[in-house]
Parts: sequence; structure tokens; C-alpha cells
Amino acid sequence: MSDPFTPDAVAAIKRHMNDDHADDSLIIVRALGGRPAATSAVTSDVDAEAIEFTVDGGERVRVPWGERLTERAQVRGAVVRLYREACDRLGLTARGEH
Repeated sequence: MSDPFTPDAVAAIKRHMNDDHADDSLIIVRALGGRPAATSAVTSDVDAEAIEFTVDGGERVRVPWGERLTERAQVRGAVVRLYREACDRLGLTARGEH
């Protein structure tokens, strides 16, 4: 099995998260990354264990997936789970499928 988190895969995931889901990233960081006062979150890395964000232009915060991912295709579902859990913790209504 090839590594699902090749540099190209990580770059594509980061680009998608930062271009299309920046608000979702901030919700995840506030609720699950322990940074409730964060004002910005940029996806800075992804691996089998976690997604990493650069928060407010400096600090890096890792949010674990909750399970080890073995395929790139699992990232979407894992991000959706984190987003929904974060919305639940913050008392927000989660949008439909991403």
C-alpha cells in the first residue's frame, strides 16, 4: 500500500481546506484544538494521525482524527466528523454534507 499522505496529497488537502473550508477549520480549532478565542485557522499539515492548523498566524495546533487513517479518501469523512463534533460542542448547527 502506498502512503496516502504524499506531499502532493497533503498539498491538495491543505488547498481544499483553506480555499473551501476556512470557517470550518476555525470552528474545529476553537472547539477541539483548545483555542476558543482563535480568530483564524489555516490548515498547515495532514498526516495519518491528525490535521494541523496554524492559528492566528503563528501557533500550530494538532487535532487528532480519533483513529489512524490509512487512505487519503478517509480524510473527507474524518474532517466532517471533526466539524460536526466541534459544532456540537459549541452549540452550533452543522451545515449539510461538505
